[in-house]
Amino acid sequence: MTNGEQYDPGPAHAAQVKKNGEKWTLILVRELHHSPEKVWQALTDPAHLREWAPYEADGNLGTTGNTVKLTWAGTQRISEARVIRADAPRVLEYDDMRWELEGFNGGTRLTLWHNIDRRFISWGAAGWHISFDVLERLLAGAPIGRISGADSMKLRGWQRLTAEYAKQFEREP
Repeated sequence: MTNGEQYDPGPAHAAQVKKNGEKWTLILVRELHHSPEKVWQALTDPAHLREWAPYEADGNLGTTGNTVKLTWAGTQRISEARVIRADAPRVLEYDDMRWELEGFNGGTRLTLWHNIDRRFISWGAAGWHISFDVLERLLAGAPIGRISGADSMKLRGWQRLTAEYAKQFEREP
């Protein structure tokens, strides 16, 4: 982590959940100041993912049909993800995630749908919130290093952020 020690997450952004039993779908939208092509590379290239995402990929996620192992940062959890759809630079779908990229005001509106166990939905929202902040700084050429997993929970704003998302989702933090 380079400048991550000084990073403090801002307030929770508008987020949504679609509820379906124990599995809920978290929907997050973030507007980034970079082209869809640049954001696409950050979403699919293993070298870029290591810099901001909460997981590492052992292969490129940008090709439909590819099977890639995802190793979640700070854990021993490894999942195998098959790329269901890679329509550069617009739609990427694999595992239990779907990304949509839309050109917007000279940048990209990035939308993530991620299926998460309802017990961890607020943590998931806060974790992705932080990852998106790290991504924005990386793409701007001012990387602060990946902050995920246990490192996220050490941030002074973690408790506040998870509570804000829990309130949005009408859940206990």
